[in-house]
Amino acid sequence: MNRASQVFVNWFAKQYPDQERRVIVCCGTGNNGGDGLAVARMLHLANYEAKVLVCDFAGRHSTDFDAQISLNRKITRLDMVFCSTAQDLQDKWNVSAVENQLCIDALFGSGLSRPLTGEWAAAIEFLNGSGADMVSIDLPSGLFCDLTSVGNAVIEANQTFSFERPKLAFFFPENASYTGDWLIESIGLHPAFDQQTTSDLFYLDDEHASCLILKRDKFAHKGSFGKALLICGSKGKIGAAVLAARGCLRSGAGLVTIHAPSCGLDILQTAVPEAMVSVDEHPDYLTMLPDLEGFTGIGVGPGIGQNDLTVGALSELISKFNKPMVLDADALNILSKNRRVLTKLPKDSILTPHVKEFERLFGKTDHDFERNELQRKFAVELGLFIILKGAHTAIACPDGTCWFNSTGNPGMATGGSGDVLTGILCGLLAQGYDPKTSCLLGVFLHGRAADIAILDMGMEALIAGDLPEYLGEAWISVQT
Repeated sequence: MNRASQVFVNWFAKQYPDQERRVIVCCGTGNNGGDGLAVARMLHLANYEAKVLVCDFAGRHSTDFDAQISLNRKITRLDMVFCSTAQDLQDKWNVSAVENQLCIDALFGSGLSRPLTGEWAAAIEFLNGSGADMVSIDLPSGLFCDLTSVGNAVIEANQTFSFERPKLAFFFPENASYTGDWLIESIGLHPAFDQQTTSDLFYLDDEHASCLILKRDKFAHKGSFGKALLICGSKGKIGAAVLAARGCLRSGAGLVTIHAPSCGLDILQTAVPEAMVSVDEHPDYLTMLPDLEGFTGIGVGPGIGQNDLTVGALSELISKFNKPMVLDADALNILSKNRRVLTKLPKDSILTPHVKEFERLFGKTDHDFERNELQRKFAVELGLFIILKGAHTAIACPDGTCWFNSTGNPGMATGGSGDVLTGILCGLLAQGYDPKTSCLLGVFLHGRAADIAILDMGMEALIAGDLPEYLGEAWISVQT
């Protein structure tokens, strides 16, 4: 507990160096409250103006909480006040309230098993309305780790500082207003902790991504890195094919071919001269397939529309190509209207829906946790990789595992970003990366390219066409 608290205080001192700014530590009487007491003591010894408000609403204390109380009572100048009710908390808060004060939330941690009600809910409501900047230890009080907290009384933190591993709750949009910006620091657990702990949930970070990259042979040639086929575009949406092709090329594919309606020929040959173009016989949309012989990776969907003849071409592709492929955008919308085709997809194929496309494919859910469960369920049942795009893109795998991505930023919320991802995934498959590695590495690089790009242009100015241009730096960042 002391070690964890010291790690928090070290971060806090860098984040909030003004030692004259009033800090109020609100503690419960369990182990999270014990963390808060240790933090308050350490902040006091570091010359912060720290005050402790202990919410002792039920009279039940954990052993470690009482041990921390004993340590704190030895420091005579540490201001520590006990509150018996939510109104008592409010009254004692108001006695010494100042503008621009900070509150450290240490009421409840990850052990919470039921929603907060009564005095605790009233205390949460008061703290949320206090106007103080809120920093939560471990996770915001009232928030469940692995269950939905929608409708519950939960602290609305500006920042959440947690330990060792992220909580599942951090990855879902429904909790964004509670967690604020979150970060994880190690408290020095023994390496055996990882080795002895099993989980089907994983956090995809640099350490994982760096282990996935295949080494290139000195004498390799373009044929060594596969032949990728992108089936994309329709009249007015040839840009989707351009973006996918640029992503595919920058992923490292040796040869890239785009199959598109004839209206896109001049655009594609000009915008993506490194790619070859296979022209559909129809000028405006896709109606047929090129010869599939020799292609080692196929991506289909961006900008293809849902014309009946296009639907037929997609069905033919699924029946003829027996290797894993990438399906996005209109390919997913077509599948949602032809659900029986889902079961005919080649095993280990990759679906890349956003939330609305996911709902059309698999149904609506009441909350984000339920959606994740549904995503993982169908990945296993169908033998597919389902990449649900978002702030922490979730990759559900046929083996039952689910990976949450650590890269990316809100600048990616712009038309065409998903088309680039389709190209990257297709290119990795074409090169010989297995489907799982393609998903993990592709999603990571896609987000990392955006993270590097915003350093030059900011989030607001980022467009999808920038992402392929920064993929080179993304590759370098993972390899170094």
